[in-house]
Amino acid sequence: MTESDNKEHSGHPEKTRTWEPKVYSALAKEQHYFAGHDINIREALDSYGAIIWPAAVALCHFLENNHQQFDLMDKAVLEIGAGTGLLSIVASLLGAWVTATDVPDVLGNLKCNLMRNTRGRCRYTPQVAALCWEDDLERTYPRSVYRYDYVLAADVVYHHDFLDELLVTMRHFCQPGTTLLWANKIRFQSDLRFTSSFMNTFHTTLLAELPKEEIKIFMATCKD
Repeated sequence: MTESDNKEHSGHPEKTRTWEPKVYSALAKEQHYFAGHDINIREALDSYGAIIWPAAVALCHFLENNHQQFDLMDKAVLEIGAGTGLLSIVASLLGAWVTATDVPDVLGNLKCNLMRNTRGRCRYTPQVAALCWEDDLERTYPRSVYRYDYVLAADVVYHHDFLDELLVTMRHFCQPGTTLLWANKIRFQSDLRFTSSFMNTFHTTLLAELPKEEIKIFMATCKD
């Protein structure tokens, strides 16, 4: 995949009306420190995609602390369900060429957070693109064009009706040579059922477990 291809595709979501937060949290901004930089994230209460969830923070810590094993420098990285963009920001600061994706409604806030925290700090400008799980994936993201070294996902499994579509999306992007890193906090029985399906779909390794937070971080590669 070339950078021009990515930029061309990332422009498509701008044709769709973007969501802007209406109800801000009491703190207004969440502050973090990763990869030698202060990161300020704008959050809101009127969308799940505008809140930083704990597994995203856990995966950020994991990537920073294990950067020699999972070296993102100059790697093509896709985040699905990027939300506020914290994980994509950290991946960018670690040297990756990042495409952050989510549903069209949250792309405005996602792009704003990415730009304010990466401008002038990163080797590559992170891109933002719309991605609705299992929504005509081969047409919008043909596998022959969109190939990634890493696919990142954090707290994308919770109480929603699109878990089958999420697994299809993960399978679509996790091609030979791709490493999928998924972090999730266990909240419901549906999380456990998805984890079982995930482990049956991919070659998986449990990289880290945080019992107190009930968060697990998995590495997966395709079985094909």
